[in-house]
Amino acid sequence: MNPRPFLLLLGASLACGGSSSSEARLGLDVLLDRAVADELGAFQVVVLPEGRTRNCIELQRTCLSRQVDPREPLLLRGPDGEEARALRFPVKLQDGVQELAVDVPVGRDYAVVIEALSGGSPPRFLGSSCNYLSAVNASGNEPLIAAAITLSGGECDPSFSP
Repeated sequence: MNPRPFLLLLGASLACGGSSSSEARLGLDVLLDRAVADELGAFQVVVLPEGRTRNCIELQRTCLSRQVDPREPLLLRGPDGEEARALRFPVKLQDGVQELAVDVPVGRDYAVVIEALSGGSPPRFLGSSCNYLSAVNASGNEPLIAAAITLSGGECDPSFSP
């Protein structure tokens, strides 16, 4: 598969409603080229602590599940209340844009990894984006623009253990 980039835009906003005071909602706006949309089945979002100690270039080479201990990612909460260390969102594009919302623990120095997964079962790793996030505050979070994902493909299982 030839590498093909697409752009992801991330914006952080204050959590509303059901989030505890120790979490803030990180809004994810995903923009992608329609040429790659047919291959995509889902996006998987993982947030790692100690972000600046991590090499994003290395993290993007293959499935994150092969590179980190399954207990290492932060526990996240999706908009439906589901809690997991890796949240998956089916591709549901509207005008080439997909919006995601993830509750992330308030804290500092994170790496946000967004993996593009193929449709089908089991899903295949298509590529990922790794972004440093200096802080998630209970209020007043600045928007984060994610690095582009380069679709590279891979023969690995992107699943994280619960």
